[in-house]
Order: sequence, then structure tokens, then C-alpha cells
Amino acid sequence: MIVERPTAARRRPDAPPGGFPRRRERLSVPAASTARRLAGARRPQPSSGTVVARRLLASNRRGLALPLAALLAACGFAVAAGDAAGQATGPPTIARLQYDGGGDWYANPSSLPNLLAAVRERAGIATANREAVVRPGDPSLRDYPFVYMTGHGNVRFSPEQRDALRAFLLDGGFLHADDNYGMDDSFRREMALLFPDKPMVELPPDHPVFRAPYRLPGGLPKVHEHDGGRPQAFGIFHEGRLAVLYTYESDLGDGWEDAAVHDDSPAVREAALQMGVNIFVFAMRQAAWAS
Repeated sequence: MIVERPTAARRRPDAPPGGFPRRRERLSVPAASTARRLAGARRPQPSSGTVVARRLLASNRRGLALPLAALLAACGFAVAAGDAAGQATGPPTIARLQYDGGGDWYANPSSLPNLLAAVRERAGIATANREAVVRPGDPSLRDYPFVYMTGHGNVRFSPEQRDALRAFLLDGGFLHADDNYGMDDSFRREMALLFPDKPMVELPPDHPVFRAPYRLPGGLPKVHEHDGGRPQAFGIFHEGRLAVLYTYESDLGDGWEDAAVHDDSPAVREAALQMGVNIFVFAMRQAAWAS
């Protein structure tokens, strides 16, 4: 690519007052494609899940659904709707984690389709209609910017699965674990094995995940009674990025299910869906900036 830039004219003895007109010098610079190729050689290529998120968060806002479009833009979210290429096969989705140990990883079957529908309608992101299912050791794990797990019972990962899941999370992946009542002890045990050097800390109510697109000043909503404790959101961070979100004493997944399943009030289901939309958009935005 050739660019031109003006340079100062040389002063000649016979130059008129003010000098001769300025001449232009032609300079050769690397083409943009070459620069991009060189830059790519210096750092690892992003996962396909990161590419999905970057495309979703492109500057084109034409597909945003109102009234959240203004809120998303004001909070720095520029989400493009449409058939976003991702995961090599179609629009982005949530990947449900299938784990061992005996817990019902498949619990709340209508929850994720309902949450994906809410994301499409409220945030204008053209998601898939249903979730994917992935195991911790699957090579396709890194294709998904949002991985979700829930259940009532025991969670257990093999050493190889722990290594794969840890690598995924340290490389920019995001896991949301939602206690459906009964997985707390085993989940905390597995996280301590995955990240012995990273504590699980409670998120304050002003954390960004509670602030956009919906503002939730009280933090995590209470959906089901469980042990009567207050709802808590915990996080495991890597280099300042939220890698694991653990929602406890809340049961968001039950609030995302079809209304007739748990007979939750409209207000409770609305609070759960707002929280879910926030988590999805937060995960997409975070993945877009992951290295």
C-alpha cells in the first residue's frame, strides 16, 4: 500500500517569497493484511468462542431490541444480532456441562431454552434455540464462551477433566454454576482442586454482572427457599477476569423454567430472567476482550 505525505520544500536561491509550492513524497509501508499477520504471529489465536463473542459485540447495533438497545450502548455493549457465525456450526448458545459423580447435570430441562429466548427478545442477540451439551474433556469445550452447570447431587471431575477445565477457564472461558440444592459441598471441593491458589470470593452487589443490561441493586435474586439463607454470588478470578460464577441459595435455573413447573410468581421469574440475561451478556462481553 502506498501513502503520500507532504514534506517541506527545499529552499532555493531563486525561490519566490514564501517558497516554492510543497511537493509530495511517496512512502512505502506494510499493507494492513501483512501487519495483521505479523501481529497474529506474536500472540496466540483466540478460541472460536472468543471469536463468537467479538462478532456479537461488533459496532453494528441495528439488530438490538428496544428498550434495551440504549442501555446496552450506554454500558458499552455493542451487540450484533443475526446469524452470528460461531462454534463452526451456527448461532451462539450456552453449553451445559455434563459431569460425573451422580448428580443430575441435566436438571431443569426447560431452563436454558427459556433463558436463550429471553436473551434473543431482550438483548437482541440471535442465539440458538437450545443449549449444547459438553463434557469437561471434550475438545469442543473451548468453542463456547458460556458454559453452565447445575444439579442436586455430587459433582466429580477426573484428573484429566480437571486439567482440561482449568486450561479452558484460564484461557478465557467462563463457567456459571447454579446450585439446584445439593451440589454445594462437592462443587466447592472440585473448585478447590481446580484452583488451589485462587479463593472463591463473594461478589458485591455493585459488581458489573448486576448492573447491565438490568440494574439489580440487591444483587442476586432469591428464587427458591432452600435452607432459608440469603442468596449469594461467588466468583473465582484470574488476572482480574471472572472465570467462575457460582450462584448459591438462589436457584436461578428453577426461575428460568416453564412457569407451570415450580409455580413461581411472575415477579420471581422476571427477576431470575433478568439476572440470567445479565450473566449471558456479561460473559459475551468478557469473552470478546479475552486474549
